[in-house]
Amino acid sequence: MKKYFLILFLILFSKSALAGIKDKIIQNLLDTDNFSFNFEQNINGKIENGNCKVKYPKKIYCYYDTSNKKILVSNGKSLAIKTKTSFYRYPLDQTPLNLILDKNYLLEKINSLEEKIVEDKFVRFTFIENDNEINIFFNKKNYNLIGWQTLDVYQNLSITYLYSVLKNQKLDNKLFVLPK
Repeated sequence: MKKYFLILFLILFSKSALAGIKDKIIQNLLDTDNFSFNFEQNINGKIENGNCKVKYPKKIYCYYDTSNKKILVSNGKSLAIKTKTSFYRYPLDQTPLNLILDKNYLLEKINSLEEKIVEDKFVRFTFIENDNEINIFFNKKNYNLIGWQTLDVYQNLSITYLYSVLKNQKLDNKLFVLPK
């Protein structure tokens, strides 16, 4: 009989510990107005590195450490990718970043989804939206967003790992103006 009580206690304790992690991730997101980070991005085996700044809602500026001086900018409505030789502009709402950069959407999803602990280091939430499968990863210790993985309608796997994350820094709004 004691064995059953012990098993029941362990099950209840582990569920409450996970609920605590989810609550802390939600609170951390609520407390975040902006953040900057270094990143490593792997799209179908092609690896790129750089630095980004994100300002909620839906604004991002990324500089890639590449010879073509690639930048990615969202003003909250459009997404522009510019290199030395090319310029592309997309409606933000047709990209997975539209959801990843939407703090309110993330909060709603995290609140309604079940989390999964990965390698006892990360917390993952998975959702499918607009034919995109999106996995969002948080650090289990400090509850910061540390990456995402998307699979788009063309089956392109994109994995973005964030590190050296700094929250609520002073950012210049001019960063989020689309390049000409």
